[in-house]
Formats: sequence, C-alpha cells, structure tokens
Amino acid sequence: MLIFWIKESLKLIGRAKSSFFLSLTSTSISVLLIAASVVILQLSNIFQNRLKETVNINVFLKDAVTNAQAKNIGKKISAEKYVRSARYIDKNKAAENFIRETGEDFRKILDYNPLPASFTVSIKSDYVQKDTLNVVISDLKKISGVEEVSFQQEFVYKILSYVNEAKKYVFVITGILFLISLYVVFSTVKLIINSKYEEMETMKLVGAKLSTIKMPIILNGVLIGFFASIIALGLFLVMIHYFDTLLGVQSVRQFKDHTYLAGILLLGPFLGFIVSLFSLRKINLKI
Repeated sequence: MLIFWIKESLKLIGRAKSSFFLSLTSTSISVLLIAASVVILQLSNIFQNRLKETVNINVFLKDAVTNAQAKNIGKKISAEKYVRSARYIDKNKAAENFIRETGEDFRKILDYNPLPASFTVSIKSDYVQKDTLNVVISDLKKISGVEEVSFQQEFVYKILSYVNEAKKYVFVITGILFLISLYVVFSTVKLIINSKYEEMETMKLVGAKLSTIKMPIILNGVLIGFFASIIALGLFLVMIHYFDTLLGVQSVRQFKDHTYLAGILLLGPFLGFIVSLFSLRKINLKI
C-alpha cells in the first residue's frame, strides 16, 4: 500500500508540474527565510550577551583605605554572586591611565595624586537588567570603604532596548513568513485536490478507503516540502559560508550544527504534512 501511495503522489507531481515548481520555489524561499530569521534571533542573543559582558561598574574607594583594606574589599566584591570579575586599580595606575587617556599630566601642577583607587567590576550577563543593576549598585555602595559607585547606565540600557526591539520585529517577520509558507502549500494542495475531484469521486464509488484517497496527496505535500528543504539547506550553507569566510562573522559557525541543519531539513516536510492534512479535513466517503 505504501508503494501505491508513493507512486500516486509522484503522478500528482507529473500532472501539475507548474503548480509543483511554483510551490517548490515558494516553499524553498519560505523555509530559507524562516531559517535566516532564526539565525538573526540567535545572533541578536549572542550580541546581547556579549554586550552585557562588557558592562563594568567602577567602585571608587575612600582615600583613607589602606592596601590591606582594599584587598579585603576586593574579596567582598568578588564573593558577590553577580560579579564575574573585579580588577583593582591603585592610585598610581589610575594616574597613569588618566595621563594616557587625556594627555594632561596633573603632576606638573599638583604635588599629590587626587585620583582614588578603584575596582573595575564586571557583572555577569544574567544580572545586566535595569532593576537588577540598581540593586547591584546599591549593594556595592554599602560596602565599608567605598566612596562612590559609577556606571554609565543610560547608554547600556538604550543599546539593550534597541536589541530587544529588533528581536520583536524579527519574531513578527518570522511569524508572517511562516503563515505565508502555510498559505502557499495550502493553495497548491487545494489545486491538486480540485484536479483530482472526479478521480476521488470514482474511487469512493468503487469502495476505496479514505486513507487510499488522502495519503497520496499528503505524501505529495511532504515530498514538495522535502525537496524545498534540500534546496533551502544548500542555500543556507552557502549563506553561512559567506558570512563566516568573507565577512568574518565567526559566530555563525554554530549554525552548522546538526541540530540546526536537521531542523531546516524537517521544516519543509512538516509544513507539507500539516497543511495537506488540514486541506483534506473535509474529504470523506460521502458521495
């Protein structure tokens, strides 16, 4: 019976070549665009996490704090669950950094170093949220010996908000593309059903089972989806190679993982199966 279903589904492709190629092309493009949307979402997450990992909070110490006290403060800061790392900058190093960045040597005017010792605290990405960071800053201010806590909040919040907004648009576009893919396959299946109307009625009269009538059409949708996925997979690999080799975007290498490739390969047949099943829902053995 399975061989019969496969033969019949292949006959359907031969009878409606124009519809087959239209559906194949449209479905291939849709699968590729959906895959590209997933890549964009993943890359935006990678970019967001890397941006969060660059977030540093400057903890300035009081002038009266000794080296031993500064060492204890560093231990307290590093012990906090939200801290990824804490780098100590003594007064001399702070002066060197100031002179290098500004080109002004205050030591020619002042006979003392007014710059405080500090810690550059790197925060774990999970805690780089507006409400969470406010709590983190409040906790750091409470540590004995800390004079001031500095953090350029607005810039980070603005960039993160832009990334989140972009992800929303990508989600919407992915949803629209998915619906378009469903509609394209649905339209093709409906054309096939209409072209087989008389044949299906004849099969009903001779006592054919419902599965004998429906399965060739469902397999036809699955086959179209499978061929479309192969085409989309090839184009996807070319796209990944382009971004990796020519543009140097090494983050895209992870999308060569078998999970992503298998997902693309299964997406087309899944679309074909679901839509074919939906299109045939009203077909029954009533004459």
